[in-house]
Amino acid sequence: MRVARFYAPGDIRLEDMPEPAPGPGEVKIRVRACSTCGTDVKISRFGHHHIDPPRVMGHEIAGEVTELGEGVEGWSPGDRVQVIAAIPCGQCEFCARGSMTICPNQVSMGYHFDGGFAEHMIVPRQVLAVDGLNRIPEGVSFAEASVAEPFACAINAQNLARVGEGDVVVVIGSGPIGCLHVRLARARGASKVFLVELSRERLDMAASIVQPDAAIASSEEDAVARVRELTGGRGADVVITAAASGAAQEQAFAMIARQGRVSFFGGLPKDQPTITLDSNLVHYQELTIVGANGSSPQHNKEALGLIASGAVPVADLITHRLGLDEVLDAIGIVQRGEAIKVTIEP
Repeated sequence: MRVARFYAPGDIRLEDMPEPAPGPGEVKIRVRACSTCGTDVKISRFGHHHIDPPRVMGHEIAGEVTELGEGVEGWSPGDRVQVIAAIPCGQCEFCARGSMTICPNQVSMGYHFDGGFAEHMIVPRQVLAVDGLNRIPEGVSFAEASVAEPFACAINAQNLARVGEGDVVVVIGSGPIGCLHVRLARARGASKVFLVELSRERLDMAASIVQPDAAIASSEEDAVARVRELTGGRGADVVITAAASGAAQEQAFAMIARQGRVSFFGGLPKDQPTITLDSNLVHYQELTIVGANGSSPQHNKEALGLIASGAVPVADLITHRLGLDEVLDAIGIVQRGEAIKVTIEP
């Protein structure tokens, strides 16, 4: 079978390898869609400390069950499934209290286990142990189901930031995650959703699809002043920084309303992890700052349900569909910001 394997930064190889066989507690699937993301770009350029190469990449996975390992129950060949990316242990104190996203023993598809840039793959027993193999609802395509994983991360973030009815929400960053945040905030009852992006070209591409209440190109105008203007000087109830930018995080505090919530969704580069923050703003204006780290199995199920119901459509966010032999092209497209979502269909 064909796979795309990471060997070293700048060395991803399209090659043939034998089809895997499921062991006890495992499930083999025929991969039908595996979407790409900015993390794939980072791995391709810099590697990752959790990856012991060679490793088949890809972690936004949907496919069809083809074979069951010994002891697996409740699944049958032909079942359409989506696979979680981040796998909690299900046993530690954090998992026991329902905080699976911060499990210190978490492992991941495409990092610790071979991922979805392959024709066939094994869903490890660790995924099944935490109920992380999800049935794709009827009417949801494999490609749409593959977007459930990043969408689940957005759900986790908006739960933590308490996005809800009547909120004015600003999303900084117009990539696929930013687009998902816009649509999810609207589905949760936000009164206004504004999208901020440095690149005019990227902003226009995203805004034409998700239709925010205002699209603000921060390279052309003062985004803080524009948000203040749009809110009558009050500011936004929630600002989500869906970009790996310290400047965006600092900017969030200049456009937030009193008692507002700031979500640090995008992590910062390891060599520049700090920002300047006037803590008196947090103190006197009673601001809340929340992080967001991935998603839980339950978030993935919720994402599939929202896609199936039509509450949060994702099909039109998939702007490019490429074959497995075009993985390197797909990563390049993502790196250059030429797409919203690129899906590989092996």
